[in-house]
Amino acid sequence: MKTSRRRYAAAAAGLVISPAVAVLLPAATALAHGYVSAPPSRQAQCAQKTVQCGQIQYEPQSVEGPKGLRSCSGGNGRFSDLDDDGKAWKAATVGKSVTFTWTFTAKHPSRDYEYYIGNTRVGMFKGDRSSLVAHTVDLSAFTGRQKVLAIWNIADTANAFYACIDLEVQ
Repeated sequence: MKTSRRRYAAAAAGLVISPAVAVLLPAATALAHGYVSAPPSRQAQCAQKTVQCGQIQYEPQSVEGPKGLRSCSGGNGRFSDLDDDGKAWKAATVGKSVTFTWTFTAKHPSRDYEYYIGNTRVGMFKGDRSSLVAHTVDLSAFTGRQKVLAIWNIADTANAFYACIDLEVQ
């Protein structure tokens, strides 16, 4: 009898305390998605506070939009700072090839990864399920300051994740 009263009391206390805990705890950032972390993408630079940005500094992994876009922000107005070529983006110095490393906070099934300079696709890689994705892209046709658009096309949705990386190609 005492055991069942204790269980009932514990269950009742849990029902009373749980909503209070949920309200009092700070909301966590959603674990979702990914971005290019090396060389540092524009959203990585925002998160590291290398460049002053808006909301993207808190969610570098969340630049998601419909497949087929060609914008750094993925068409997301909250992240429009990423489309501003006039900001003081730091360009990583690279040789005739560069390895782009993706950081994921939640993995989606991948269709493929694409890399563009302007309208020229400079790399395409099949999707995989590894937790660390790195692609080496040949940039031998380019010199000087370049902006690379990296796109992670998701296999099971109509969306993709976008990242722009500023480079100085030697």
